[in-house]
Amino acid sequence: MRFCMVTTFYPPYHSGGCATYVRALSRALVAQGHEVEVIHCIDAYRLAHKPEPAPEAADEGILVHRLESRFGFLSPLISQQTGHPGLKSSAERAILARPFDVVNFHNISLIGGPAILAWSRAPVTFYTLHEHWLLCPTHFFWKNKSKPCDRPTCVRCCIMSGIPPQWWRYTSLVQRAVAHVDVLFAPSEYTAARHREAGLPRVQVLPLFSAIRPPPESVPRRGDRPRFLFVGRLVAAKGIVPLLEEFALLPEYDLLVIGDGELRGELESRFAAHQNIRFLGHLPQSELVPAYQEATALIFPSLVPETFGLTIVEAFACGTPAIVHDVGGSRDLVHQTGAGFVYRNGEELRAALSQLAADTGLRERLGHRAREAFLESYTPQQHLERYLEHVNVIRDSKGLH
Repeated sequence: MRFCMVTTFYPPYHSGGCATYVRALSRALVAQGHEVEVIHCIDAYRLAHKPEPAPEAADEGILVHRLESRFGFLSPLISQQTGHPGLKSSAERAILARPFDVVNFHNISLIGGPAILAWSRAPVTFYTLHEHWLLCPTHFFWKNKSKPCDRPTCVRCCIMSGIPPQWWRYTSLVQRAVAHVDVLFAPSEYTAARHREAGLPRVQVLPLFSAIRPPPESVPRRGDRPRFLFVGRLVAAKGIVPLLEEFALLPEYDLLVIGDGELRGELESRFAAHQNIRFLGHLPQSELVPAYQEATALIFPSLVPETFGLTIVEAFACGTPAIVHDVGGSRDLVHQTGAGFVYRNGEELRAALSQLAADTGLRERLGHRAREAFLESYTPQQHLERYLEHVNVIRDSKGLH
């Protein structure tokens, strides 16, 4: 079959888990003999990231359409403001007119807005809810660029957050566009519930997966000192600041911080005197495996309700438990698997750290549980089976064979 992935960001022009998933899904489909094309917007990446990313080798079997306009940042800005593809319209219409069997929309905020959902001509159309963008202009309920959202005051929040208000959100555009989608994939029960409560139809749960694979012969190496791990973007909503503040008071534990973001320079300077805290910047996936394996646990401190928690599943793949803040779909991964701890405040976080640091047997049991949970639920093979089952069900319902 022929698949088309439509997403704002795609490696190497990306900084988050959504693009990582889109590439992993595309690779998995190609490995099974399918054809895949990807549409994404380079101008959107440059809007927030000035340096050009390091080039990466192209994936055989994946045709990537990297859209860019001579008007630069105006292209994604027009999409953000109007909810339509705007300057990218002709290029996107031409690609989407090709005879695809499946079109899967992902993060469409800056590549076409909701309106592009109606442009699919494929027999099967999916939309994967990587973020809460259909429900929130900030994508993840981070209010006034300073705190989790307690109640909707969206226009004021946009202004306070430096986001131009999106007046199309007060029209019927979302409802009309979503009507063209066969299934909206939610990565967690939490995310599905929030979108169903908002009145969106045909929402189905399809957990994400991790393509990260430790070598079969690899053995985790852990030193004498407890070493905890943060992997993610260094922005306030991810909870990195309170996490660092906790570890600044816990010199007996090491914290490795992997990732980049707008706060990196400020945080490196602020916590430079704390020798138990190390900033490693962005690492390729191949280097993440030993980091996960050598960690006592991954800490996922997000202050906002994540739709899933891909780094948690990556840790599980490496036999590493997780300590997760009690919010959103990410906590579901621990509740469902028992492979870690869920905490609500600093006291509970410190208790979880202490238990894992003091009891190596507990660490090994939770690590084994994490690895088993990964093998049972979050491998590429299992995900692809569920994904293609949805394709077949929709094709059968439309009399397509």
